[in-house]
Amino acid sequence: MKLKTEIVCILISACLACSEQVKQKPGAGMSKPTADTIRGKPPSHFQDTLIVTGPAAVFYYPDSLQDHNIQMITDPGVYNSSIHEMFYQMRNAKIVLHKYYPSLSIREARNVRYLWFKGTDRKSQYIDLNTKNDARGMFIFDGKQAPVLVDMTNIETALGFYFKK
Repeated sequence: MKLKTEIVCILISACLACSEQVKQKPGAGMSKPTADTIRGKPPSHFQDTLIVTGPAAVFYYPDSLQDHNIQMITDPGVYNSSIHEMFYQMRNAKIVLHKYYPSLSIREARNVRYLWFKGTDRKSQYIDLNTKNDARGMFIFDGKQAPVLVDMTNIETALGFYFKK
């Protein structure tokens, strides 16, 4: 009986010791907001629209002031890393497009806020790039289906599923 009481006491002591909270001074641990703490990206400063009428891959980018604002709220290491990563993802995507889909038009969306995809069956779709959390990215469009935002790290798979060669 004494052993059971000792075990219970040890367990209770261990639980209380583990649940002790560390109190911080007011303002301690606060730092400059980062991309992880801020939801969404700064809005575009342009109101222009890029019209896409046929099969295309559309690469979009932030305008220069929007990019500057993103850089101001993002840790410099994270910002530089994301720019580096996106550069190589876009380069790889363009290589894949040229190799496997040479008839697909490649469009660059710079200094525009809206993309207007006009389909062959008179259906259109507007995309407001301010609603997309990624500052840079790629849409694919065949003129028949709705455009799709593509994960460029899996470009070959995404193209295969969308275009179903």
